[in-house]
Amino acid sequence: MIQIENLAKRYGAFTAVDDITFTARPGRVTGFLGPNGAGKSTAMRMMCGLTPATSGTAHILGRPYRSLPNPTTHVGVMLDAGAQHAGRTGREVLGLAAILVGAGRGQVDSVLDRIGLTSREAERRVGNYSLGMRQRLGLGAALIGDPSVLILDEPANGLDPGGIHWMRELLRSYAQEGGTVLLSSHLLSEVEQVADDLVLIGRGRIVAQGTKEELLSSAGVVVDATDREALHAALHRAGFSPVARPRGGFAAQAGTAQIGELALAEGLVITNLSSSGGGLEEMFLTLTADDAREVAA
Repeated sequence: MIQIENLAKRYGAFTAVDDITFTARPGRVTGFLGPNGAGKSTAMRMMCGLTPATSGTAHILGRPYRSLPNPTTHVGVMLDAGAQHAGRTGREVLGLAAILVGAGRGQVDSVLDRIGLTSREAERRVGNYSLGMRQRLGLGAALIGDPSVLILDEPANGLDPGGIHWMRELLRSYAQEGGTVLLSSHLLSEVEQVADDLVLIGRGRIVAQGTKEELLSSAGVVVDATDREALHAALHRAGFSPVARPRGGFAAQAGTAQIGELALAEGLVITNLSSSGGGLEEMFLTLTADDAREVAA
């Protein structure tokens, strides 16, 4: 578990992280999202003891990162996959990481298999790796101590579609086994598929947090039926504030499950039911529009 309480970081008059509080729970993947410059990386560095906090606390498994005994056996961290010695081979990188955590040589082979690097690729020097291969190696170094918590900053950067699918399945299985995952990524469609909980940050402040279902349902739905008049009346009676759309159907302030239950109770045949906000990407752009530095500039 990761518990962040009133965490802040100020550099003189500039506030990079402004009093954020949230919890990443075991058995779940938490998406930590925000525009460039929002404070995500600074917050993650404070969690890992790399940047001292101005105020507030960041506890992992109930303790500050630096207070954990042999912390890499409890917390796997990947903040910059490019920060690897270009002259070493992939196997050497993982071998040194294994020595630091007290793991045996067998763990290196196990992790290489888990991250999808072949024995031939493992013998190549990191300077000859593609960006995607470096990402896999960085994740392998995070996994070498068999930790119960993962803190990952842009782990899918540079991966091809097959690699992104592999990453998604790995994080899902890790969480299903009881692990805690905190994931920062700009690939919102992938975060939408893998995350259970979401924390959105803009200019250092949290602008929204909750389960993925709660946040996406708050954007409402678009719904249509064979009998539109009956649908409109049913939506109105249920208090879902239906608004007719030019292309047909209605926008309604309800979740998909609520609409399904309503349709069953009213005997309606639904022909279309989707998120009115266009999913996580649309919600992200709406909530962080005022905080995106590119827009503000």
